[in-house]
Amino acid sequence: MIRLWVGVAALALPAAAMAQEAWKTEEAIVIPARVVSREEIVVSGSGLLRASDSDLIQSSDILLDVKPGLGTRVENRLRDEAGIVQFRRSDGRSAHPTSQGVTLRGLGGNASSRALVTLDGVPQADPFGAWVAWSAYDAVRLGGIVVTRGGGSGADGPGALAGTIGLHSQMTDGAEASLAHGNRDGWDASASVGGAVGSGQVALDGRYSRGDGFVPVAKDQRGRADRAAPYEQGGIGMRLRFDAGDRSRIEASLRGFVDRRDRGVDFTQSKVDGIDASLRFIRDPAGGAQWLALAYVQLRDFETGFASVAADRSSAAPVLFQRVPATGLGARVEYRPAVGGANPLRLGADWRRTTGRTEEDFFFAAGVPQRHRSAGGHSDTVGAFAEWTSGRRDDDFLWTLSGRVDRWWLGGGYRREGNIGGAPISDARFADRQGWEASGRAGVRWNGDGVALRAAAYRGWRLPTLNELYRPFRVGAEVTLANEALKPEHLWGGEVGIDWAWADSSLSATLFANRLTDAIANVTLAPNLNQRQNLDAIDSKGVEVSAEQGIGPLTLRATWAYTDADVDASGAAAMLDGRRPAQIAKHGGSVSLRSKTDGPLGGFATLRYIGTQNEDDLGLLRLDDALTLDAGLSWRFANGISVEARGENLFDELVPTAISSSGIVERATPRTLWIGARFGF
Repeated sequence: MIRLWVGVAALALPAAAMAQEAWKTEEAIVIPARVVSREEIVVSGSGLLRASDSDLIQSSDILLDVKPGLGTRVENRLRDEAGIVQFRRSDGRSAHPTSQGVTLRGLGGNASSRALVTLDGVPQADPFGAWVAWSAYDAVRLGGIVVTRGGGSGADGPGALAGTIGLHSQMTDGAEASLAHGNRDGWDASASVGGAVGSGQVALDGRYSRGDGFVPVAKDQRGRADRAAPYEQGGIGMRLRFDAGDRSRIEASLRGFVDRRDRGVDFTQSKVDGIDASLRFIRDPAGGAQWLALAYVQLRDFETGFASVAADRSSAAPVLFQRVPATGLGARVEYRPAVGGANPLRLGADWRRTTGRTEEDFFFAAGVPQRHRSAGGHSDTVGAFAEWTSGRRDDDFLWTLSGRVDRWWLGGGYRREGNIGGAPISDARFADRQGWEASGRAGVRWNGDGVALRAAAYRGWRLPTLNELYRPFRVGAEVTLANEALKPEHLWGGEVGIDWAWADSSLSATLFANRLTDAIANVTLAPNLNQRQNLDAIDSKGVEVSAEQGIGPLTLRATWAYTDADVDASGAAAMLDGRRPAQIAKHGGSVSLRSKTDGPLGGFATLRYIGTQNEDDLGLLRLDDALTLDAGLSWRFANGISVEARGENLFDELVPTAISSSGIVERATPRTLWIGARFGF
C-alpha cells in the first residue's frame, strides 16, 4: 500500500499546473523543435492512408520518444501508458516468447493478445499463438505509436477486441547510428540509412543487441541449477517508396529478425526467426478519391525447450522440446470516395489466413525423448466494413457510425501422439467449423472552446488461436489441456470521456465499461490440471486519466488507470466466479519528465507503478506491486554527435513477474545501466 500511495501522489503532481491562458489544438503534441500531429505520424512514410477523424471519438494517445538503441525497448515504452497490459511484466530479453501477448482495459487472463498490434497497418501477432515478438521492432525506425483504446473499429478488423496499438515506421533521410554498453556485458548497436533514389526513397534499418543476462529467480530461492539468462537479438529491414504519379505511391517492405534467449536454466533455450514482407499501392490526394491495396506475408519459426527443476533447485532435466513453424497471409483494400471535398466514407475488405503446427518431443528418459506430438490447423477470416464520419475535428460535432461483417473458418485441425520410432498412441482429427460475426461502433464528439466531450459504444470479437484450440502444454507440475471446441470471444463495451487542452497543458479522462463474453481462460479442473475454456464473461470497468504540462524546456506527463475486473463463470468454472482475471492489476500508472527542446542537453525520468495482481485464475498466488524508476541524460557536444547515459530500474526494485505453485518467484529486469553515443549525418 505504501508504494500505491507514493505512486498516486506522484501521479497527481501535474494537477496543480493546469491553469494556462491560451488554448492549443487537441491533436498537437510537443516534441523537440516542432509540433507533430496524428496525421503526420501516420502519413510520413508509414504506408497508410491519411488518419481518419473517426478514431477521435475514442480514447487514444500518440507516443513519441521511440528511438532505437541504447538498450531501449518498444514494449517498455508502452508500459509507460496506463491500461496497456502485457501478460508478463518482464520484457523481450528475459520473458518467454509465448508470454508476450498484450491487452487493454483489464481484458486479460490469457497470454494471447486481445489488442491488435500493427506495423504500418499489417497485423503483427504470431500466426499460431497471437503472442507478439517485440524484439522484431527494435530494428525498425519508428516515427510514433498510436494507441486507440476500445474495440469495434471495422477498419482494424476482428483482432482489435480491446483496441489497437499502431506502430508507424519512418523513412530515414540521411544516416544515424548508436552504440552502447551496459551491465552484464550488454551491447546494443543500431543504424539507419536512407535517401532519394530516382523518383522515390530507400531506407535500411538494423539492430543488434546481446547480453549475459541476469538470474531470473529471486536471490534467496536460487540453487545450483539457476544461472544468468543470456540473450542475443538482431534484425534488418529495407523499405522502398516510389512515386506513381497523381498523389500515388508504391511501397515495398522486407525485414527479418532473429531472437535467441533462455530462461536461466539448462534446456530452456528459445529462438524465434521471422521474415515479413508487404507490398502496397496508395493513392491519397487531399479532397479527392483515395484508395489503398495491400498484401503481406509473415513467416515464423519458433523453437523452445522446457525443463523440470528439482525441488531444491540443484539440478534440471529436459521435459519437452517444441518447434512451431507458422505462416500468416493477408490482403486488404480500402476506398474513400470524394464527397464535397472530403472523404467521410470508408469502404473496405480484408482477408487473413493463419497456418501453423507444433512439433513436440517429450516424455524424456535419461535425457532422450520417448514420445512425439504434432498438432495444428489453419484459420481464415474474410470481412468487409463501411464507416461514415460526419463533421470535422474542429467543428462543434463529430460523429461516426461503422459496421463490419466477417466470415470465419477453422479447418484441418488435428493432434497426433506416438512413441518415437514406435507405435502411434492417438490420432485425433477435428471437424471443420465456420460462422458469421458482426461488429461495429457508434460515437460522437463535441468540441467547444478548448474542451471536448466524447462517447462511444462498440462490439468486437476474436477468433481462438490455433495454439488455444489444439496445443496442450505443461509448466512444472501444471498441465493445461487444449480445447478444439472453443468459441470466438465477443465484446460489448462503451466509454465516455472529456479532454481539455491549454497552451502548454492537457488533461484527458475516460470512463469505460466492457463485457467480454465467451472469454477464453485457463480453468482449473483439479490439482495441477487445467483446460482452456470459454467463461461466461469477464466484466471490466474503470477510469483512465492522462495529463501533460509544459514546464519551460521540460514536459511533465502522468497517466493512471483504475481497472475493476471480475469473472462471471458457472459450470466447471464456477469456482472462478467473482474473482479477478489473472495478470490484471487494479492500479497502474506513471509519471515522466522529459526535455522537449532541441538544445545540447536532454534527458528523461519515468516513475512507473504497477499494482498487485494474481498469477493464477483462483487468486491463490499473488504478484506484489512494484515502483520503478528509469532515467537518462544526453549531451550533444558536436553537430550530429551526442553521448547518453541511461538507467533501468534504478531503485533495483524486485519486480515479480511469475510465481510457481511451489512459491518460486521470477523477477523482471534488475538495475541496468547503459552508456553510449548517437551519431547523425
